Amino acid sequence: MSKIKAESTSLLNRIVNRIRGVSRLSPTATAGVLVILFFGVLAMFSGGFMTHDPVSSYPDRILEAPSAEHWFGTDGNGMDVFSRVIYGAKFGFGVAIPAVIISVLIGVPVGLIAGYRGGLLDEVLMRFFDGLRVFPSIILALAVVAATGQSLINVVLVLGFLDSPVFARVVRSEVLALRSSIFVESAIAAGNPTWRILFVHLLPNSIQGAMAQTAVRAAWAVRISATLAFLGVGIQAPTPEWGAMIRQGAEFMITGQWWVGIFPGVALIFLVFGLNLFGDGIQDVLDPRRRTEK
Repeated sequence: MSKIKAESTSLLNRIVNRIRGVSRLSPTATAGVLVILFFGVLAMFSGGFMTHDPVSSYPDRILEAPSAEHWFGTDGNGMDVFSRVIYGAKFGFGVAIPAVIISVLIGVPVGLIAGYRGGLLDEVLMRFFDGLRVFPSIILALAVVAATGQSLINVVLVLGFLDSPVFARVVRSEVLALRSSIFVESAIAAGNPTWRILFVHLLPNSIQGAMAQTAVRAAWAVRISATLAFLGVGIQAPTPEWGAMIRQGAEFMITGQWWVGIFPGVALIFLVFGLNLFGDGIQDVLDPRRRTEK
């Protein structure tokens, strides 16, 4: 029993030391992690923080200002803004995490294949992906989501697909630099099949840059998802999604009911800011040259 306890303590000490090491290398990443953890706790344990049901309407309390009963006031439907902001964190992570996973699952294999094979296949794949990046992302996402349907799954799939060229480009550039390396030539000479060269030898050595992009692209997914909802496409009311809440709040801003749109807007800003901080900090940790430049 004492041996198990000692091993657990040793593991905890290693984790704490690793976190301290990252904190020393990049305070930016630490600040980003703290912000992300804050919203992550809100999303995971929203039931313990909400003071009211986020979709329950109180007709006699429409557009009430912030008070002891409704900390962030109520919206145009008489719903508690505080509880809706808390619950909205679920949709922030519910869009960002799966969208980035889809982007990685599409972009990384394409980047590996295009960079390793080169030639006509590389040109065709990269020109197709470049075509996706030519159009403004918000306009393309707006058109596709409007055509496919306004649901959370469709928003996630569209954002994941549209952002995959970023990961494909990053991985491809790494593979182009590595495919003539000695370890790759040795793997080819040893008779390794192509899939093994790609996923066993090249992937571990080319994935670092893509992983450094995940937090930044998650911030992009959160922002675009909220923008779609604000424009009337994507997740819509009464679902407590921050973009849809900001859209409703904009209608009342001119008449003085600022709390309807301000509080979800502040939450959106801080989550995107935290993800960007974490992404920038991770790039500092993975690329020492950035630290020396700063």
